[in-house]
Amino acid sequence: MPTQVFINLPVKNLEKSKTFFAHLGYTFNPQFTNADAACMVVSDTIYVMLLTEAFFQGFTNKTIADAHQSKEVLICLSCESRATVDELVKKAWEAGGTAPMPAQDHGFMYYHSFEDLDGHHWEVMYMDPSHLQT
Repeated sequence: MPTQVFINLPVKNLEKSKTFFAHLGYTFNPQFTNADAACMVVSDTIYVMLLTEAFFQGFTNKTIADAHQSKEVLICLSCESRATVDELVKKAWEAGGTAPMPAQDHGFMYYHSFEDLDGHHWEVMYMDPSHLQT
């Protein structure tokens, strides 16, 4: 079985967060979704657990950071093309997200970013496979 990644993020309003990410095209696994958490499917090995702040707090003794004010992590997802990068960021804007940084074009790599409703920073990038060494 391949290693799976589960990213856990606190959210203020679970239903609004689910609506935001559904607008970006993501689906949710109903087996792991309830009033406290939603399991967003990114790929067959990557999942994002959107947890209400109260539920998230049960996993840590530390204060939950306000992602609008500080950053603990940048989440980066690869895309299949430059157009897909731009499309995903556009959908994030349409759903109420913001763009904290302008798009960056380095020739072999193109990326842009958005912040979700809770201020979590998402990088989306495309890397030209012809520049990757095998």
